[in-house]
Amino acid sequence: MTSVIDQIDRALTMTGLVVQGLTGDRLAAPALCPAWDVRTELNHLVGGMRIFAAELTGTDAGAAHEDDWLGDDPRAAFALADSLDRDAWHRPGALDGTVRLGFGELPGPMAALVHLTEVLVHGTGLALATGQEALADDAACDELLTIMLAMDFAAFRRPGMFGPEVPADPADPAHRRLLAFTGRRLPSR
Repeated sequence: MTSVIDQIDRALTMTGLVVQGLTGDRLAAPALCPAWDVRTELNHLVGGMRIFAAELTGTDAGAAHEDDWLGDDPRAAFALADSLDRDAWHRPGALDGTVRLGFGELPGPMAALVHLTEVLVHGTGLALATGQEALADDAACDELLTIMLAMDFAAFRRPGMFGPEVPADPADPAHRRLLAFTGRRLPSR
């Protein structure tokens, strides 16, 4: 299994490809997260990336998580967040401290796993919601799903984080099983 920093990089790369395919009409499509459209989910992801980067570097993110991070150029907003995020996680000692999140402080390795989950699950969800399922990184999703199944995931199903697991066919690709495990309603293929 690769390091969690390498996994974050891989998830960011996949998500960046998905974001490149988001044309204006795709931003208004319904997301897999209930009551969100694709733009709202992307904005949530970009805000989270900026906040994680700020927490890791001891700087001010400049806005609250659900503020408008995308402006009129979602691709550029994601690219900036991607750069800041990668730089923050690749700083020496990035996993050594604690990271303050909305629900409390976590040790660096657990915060990295939470962040990996955010990037990979939202990026994969955006891929499915916008007809770009072929971009989903099945190997990365399988690695993360294996980690999640081996831990006590119930604490992460608190309201607002993850919904109850949705049934999935065991023969489905790993990206669909990961999304179902994290409570996403899967579109038909």
